[in-house]
Amino acid sequence: MKVMLFANTDWYLYNFRRDLALALRKRGDEVWLLSPPGEYAARLRDMGFQWLQIPLTRRGMNPFTEINSIWRLYQLYRHEKPDLVHHFTVKCVLYGSLAAHQADVRAIVNSITGLGYIFLPGGFLKNALRVLVRIWYRIVMRRTQVIFENDEDRKAFLRFGFIRPADGHLISGVGVDTSRFVPVPETEGVPVALLAARMLWDKGVGEFVEAARLLHAEGLKARFVLVGRTDAGNPASISNAQIEDWHDEGVIEWWGWGEDMAKTFSQASIVCLPSYREGMPTVLIEAAACGRPIITTDVPGCRDTIIDGVTGLLVKARDVPSLADALRILIVNPALRRKMGTTGRCVVEEQFSTEKITKQIFAVYGFTLERSLE
Repeated sequence: MKVMLFANTDWYLYNFRRDLALALRKRGDEVWLLSPPGEYAARLRDMGFQWLQIPLTRRGMNPFTEINSIWRLYQLYRHEKPDLVHHFTVKCVLYGSLAAHQADVRAIVNSITGLGYIFLPGGFLKNALRVLVRIWYRIVMRRTQVIFENDEDRKAFLRFGFIRPADGHLISGVGVDTSRFVPVPETEGVPVALLAARMLWDKGVGEFVEAARLLHAEGLKARFVLVGRTDAGNPASISNAQIEDWHDEGVIEWWGWGEDMAKTFSQASIVCLPSYREGMPTVLIEAAACGRPIITTDVPGCRDTIIDGVTGLLVKARDVPSLADALRILIVNPALRRKMGTTGRCVVEEQFSTEKITKQIFAVYGFTLERSLE
């Protein structure tokens, strides 16, 4: 079977869908990976995958550029005749589904990895764009099977009329390699609270910094660390200058990009993601696999990664005092951190391992292929 996986960055394919691609190849499928170019394309090719460049601008609004992206996908799908295509992230779902329908691809799977920036509250232009996106979803989601990472997103798509109930499938994230992300004893010394994500305002980075400022003012002994890059392709990106100002002020440390996240988590005492909304944040599941307690917000996606009071603590979104309180509780209580971390690891092994998630995705593929023959 020829399978094509399409995402908006080669980084996404390498970091979040590499295990799926390997599993497909292991069972004998021909795997093609599609994305715009980047530094990870060479790594994917070195692993023996067929990677192809698809022009796609994440923030682009030029109609000629956008139409060209869809046209290139249509030409590829029509020429190569894949048995199944699987799209990830909003633009890839919208453009890929349209191209696949026109090229008569018989099996189309879409992964909704969060509703995306466009569905968060915004101004007039953003609201107008949201209306157009909703119309497009209603058009292109027909005759596709859709994987959701949390039930709130699935219910939203049903409420908007994008899908039929039978076409939605709930799979909790991308899975975690539990042989790579393993528990490591916490480093001795001052506790480290770490936020690892793209440096976006809607990841709760601003609230994390303000909570750190409050706790520093109290004289609490702790280090507060940001790990990740800014993202010029996202309207919510925080500038390098702003992060460097926080770093120079001494309120946080900025470690930049984390290539080896298992090693990064080993240096943390607590992992925090006070995001406004997610699909299923892999970073929190990876942190739990490493035996770290997590702090996150009571919003779709984030709340699905945690058992409040057992594997970590839930806080209100956009609420600095609530976040500071949770950080304080875990910073001053190493025994509680260890207990939550140990339990979190067990939960990951039971629910979020790569093997379990891949098996569920393969089941959706099988169902999609069967439906395409009806």
